[in-house]
Amino acid sequence: MSAMPRITALTSRAATASALTAATLAASVLVPGLAPGAQAATVGEQALKVAASKQGSPYQYGATGPNRFDCSGLTLYSFKKAGKTLPRTAQSQYNSTRHLSGGSRQTGDLVFFHSGSNVYHVGIYAGSNKIWHAPKPGASVRLEKIWSNSVWYGRVN
Repeated sequence: MSAMPRITALTSRAATASALTAATLAASVLVPGLAPGAQAATVGEQALKVAASKQGSPYQYGATGPNRFDCSGLTLYSFKKAGKTLPRTAQSQYNSTRHLSGGSRQTGDLVFFHSGSNVYHVGIYAGSNKIWHAPKPGASVRLEKIWSNSVWYGRVN
């Protein structure tokens, strides 16, 4: 084999590798949540984006999407789209998460509203003391300030 075909083959492989590297870098700039050198968005952050995309969807008791939701239906749907399975109810979702202190919460964690030991509502933490949630009959999915101090936090593993 002469030197020329080997040089051509090496040049072709180098060009392919350069094109793949360029495509990878371009994707990291274009995909929200990814920046050069940064890790991919967490599952919670992915679920948060799904929940935010459902803004304006009406509340319906027992609904799990894709167009209507109750509180735990929205979290179930959002995490399912992010690749994680959650139980159906807010209480069961709390029981299935890794419990956190308020100081350890991060965007994408679940916020559980409780009365005593009973969880009655859930939303996804959006930062700045706000959650995305499906609040109640007659309302729609929205971003809202956390209105109570009776909350617990959980992270989906």
